[in-house]
Amino acid sequence: MRALICVPARIGSTRFPKKPLHLIAGRSLLERCVQVARVAAKETGASYVVAVDSEEVARHCDDIGAPWVMTDPELPSGTDRALAAAIACGGDWDFVLNLQGDAPFTPPEHLSVLIEAARENIGADLFTPVIQLDWAGLDKLRLHKREHPYSGTTCIRDRDGHALWFSKNILPAIRGEEEMRERQALSPVLRHIGLYGYRVDALKTYTSWPVAHYEKLEGLEQLRFLENGMKVFAALVEPPKLSMSGVDTPADAEIAESLIAEFGDPFIELEKRL
Repeated sequence: MRALICVPARIGSTRFPKKPLHLIAGRSLLERCVQVARVAAKETGASYVVAVDSEEVARHCDDIGAPWVMTDPELPSGTDRALAAAIACGGDWDFVLNLQGDAPFTPPEHLSVLIEAARENIGADLFTPVIQLDWAGLDKLRLHKREHPYSGTTCIRDRDGHALWFSKNILPAIRGEEEMRERQALSPVLRHIGLYGYRVDALKTYTSWPVAHYEKLEGLEQLRFLENGMKVFAALVEPPKLSMSGVDTPADAEIAESLIAEFGDPFIELEKRL
């Protein structure tokens, strides 16, 4: 199976202009994401590329030694950019991973799990990771949603690991929670991580469909797959050492720096694996 890891790097963010080039503890946001892709590619035999939409980001890719392809700045999403990058790279790709360019703390192991799941011929069109929250993590998510109700996504899945639904609400509702907390260390809530791996034919089909009803309501692109009858495999993975939803604003970049200061720099640890 030929797998391509794509890192979309869009420079025109309205909330955070030139976001890929922003320095976090001395390294650009893009370089941190590229480092994750490099390690995952080395350890799985995949290839990787940065999908850029400006000459400035392309020059930065040259500076950090990352392969890149130019994509249309008018593409509507990172998913469309990942497909465009795969086509621009040529080759007969079977699987494309979209490593979002604002997720610098993604463990390479999360990418590896999705690639291996696709290689095992699990019957799915889209592959994405989830983590099972402990009770402290669930309490933290509930508190976070009081101020940011549309930040953080949960998932419910069937016994084979296929996703039944994703929501910005916390799913499932939990009857008898007090007793459950006494019996088990983990809650039944699965938090979704925004990393996606697509079988190429499914990705091409996905980008040809209009935005789906619940996709628009929830603001979750993976619902387009479920609403159109495709299979989504939600792979259970270990929680990352450093965890945050993504670097979407300058304030988020400050949080990322504080996490690095507290827990150490994952870039340095990844460097040892290359």
